[in-house]
Amino acid sequence: MNFLSIPWDFVLILLLLGAILPWRGYDRMKRLLSKPELTSADRLHLYGTTILFQWIIVAIVAWRSVSRAVGPVELGLSASDPWQILWTSLALTGFLCLNQVMGLRRIAKIPEANRGRLLTITSKIIPRNSLEALLYSALCCTAGVSEEFLYRGFVFMAFARMIVNFGHATIFAAILSSIWFSLAHVYQGKRGIITTFIVGMLFVCFRIWTGSLLPAVAAHIGIDLTIGIYASKILQNA
Repeated sequence: MNFLSIPWDFVLILLLLGAILPWRGYDRMKRLLSKPELTSADRLHLYGTTILFQWIIVAIVAWRSVSRAVGPVELGLSASDPWQILWTSLALTGFLCLNQVMGLRRIAKIPEANRGRLLTITSKIIPRNSLEALLYSALCCTAGVSEEFLYRGFVFMAFARMIVNFGHATIFAAILSSIWFSLAHVYQGKRGIITTFIVGMLFVCFRIWTGSLLPAVAAHIGIDLTIGIYASKILQNA
């Protein structure tokens, strides 16, 4: 792997996404979990600041990508076959949302004390009223677009360029971009890291197959919305 083959600013962005952001997320979530219960103001602040921060990162990455003449095809922003992208987006989103609902139903049957860190986080940050639900929905859309652009777009492109002279460069770039994605969710604990790596691999496979980020963006938004809308009903009823 040759870090000299890509620009210095790309290397800094990779370090930001692979080290600084995971540490920031873990520290922030640790402070939130230290509170017995989050207030509505806590959740609204969490949603709002996360939306702002993610768009700032996207703007910086997009700026540096354009300045380095990275084309839309490399970033997964093309749509060579719109019909393939459309039906793939619908099928992938439907399957993963259904899987999420079934998983939440199983989890609801588990005693609260045994649900683990990931469900503890979920139960604290999911919206509890209409205003929270509105801002949470904006956060879901932001996360779906920004995280797919960052990890399946930029990170995948950067690693693909870095190891372009090695065999199976696309496979290794897919694995590395999924590792970076899972590191961003280190605050979720071991289960969350494993889950996001698997989901990341699934998303990057569809990104490679279709040449577009849209199927992954649609599925990402769908999963997050399902968690926010459905988990609150399931967990509260339980």
